[in-house]
Amino acid sequence: MGVSAPYAYVLLDVFTDAPLEGNQLAVFTGAGELSAQNMQRLARELNLSETVFVLAPECDGDARIRIFTPTAELPFAGHPTLGSAVVVGIERGLEHVLLETGSGPVPVALRLAGERTAYGSMRQPIPSWQPYERQGELLAVLGVERSGLPVERYVNGPAHVYVELDSEAAVAALAPDLRALGGLGEIGVSCFAGSGRRWRTRMFAPALGVAEDPATGSAAGPLAVHLARHGRIAFGEEIEIRQGAELGRPSLLRARALGTAGAIESVEVGGSAVIVARGEFLLGG
Repeated sequence: MGVSAPYAYVLLDVFTDAPLEGNQLAVFTGAGELSAQNMQRLARELNLSETVFVLAPECDGDARIRIFTPTAELPFAGHPTLGSAVVVGIERGLEHVLLETGSGPVPVALRLAGERTAYGSMRQPIPSWQPYERQGELLAVLGVERSGLPVERYVNGPAHVYVELDSEAAVAALAPDLRALGGLGEIGVSCFAGSGRRWRTRMFAPALGVAEDPATGSAAGPLAVHLARHGRIAFGEEIEIRQGAELGRPSLLRARALGTAGAIESVEVGGSAVIVARGEFLLGG
């Protein structure tokens, strides 16, 4: 691989405070000498939904991060940003961490709870949105007849498409054709149901190397925007999003959108993260 030093990483479970639940994340804490090619190879080796590499900041941030799925680099993703902020915050004793991402700076406020656990709230990039043009194909691939709300595509770095089902039981029963879903391109498909402040989701992104994600922070913020824009919740109202039970990794995310339908002011997503392991890769010959 052209490098000889050991590279230390931290393994976390994100959007949970219980080890072995939530969404797994590996954070390489000193990755300055790694090339993008080797970052991608390490992400493929670990085969988690995302792996993060922490670098020196280029502007006013506390650190810069690069985020990789097993097959591609992402400009922004939710649980990698939150988990990286927890690692940086715990290591440096910080309660506010500013991370530089490919989608711009993301501030994260932390409540530290010891040497391994913290709750973080991040202010995400404000998404853009538009109708999803391949709605018919998507519904067929998912095996559902209709969506309760318009099927729309949101972009805040990654792209997410939202489909509302009739009930939480319908969300749990989903069995999409993942090969066909991957043929629709590099999107995450979030299927959700619920009411008021409690919602349940499942997210599929096979074209990005993630068949199903146990907790998707980058999709939580746009879901709050989607629900508020269409009158299901009020702007400023915080929702709870439960995800991952079908994978045996229950997760809890909190999200809210502030502003109006015509002018989103901020999007906030929060949750806990817990460090569960540390290790190093020995990449030399």
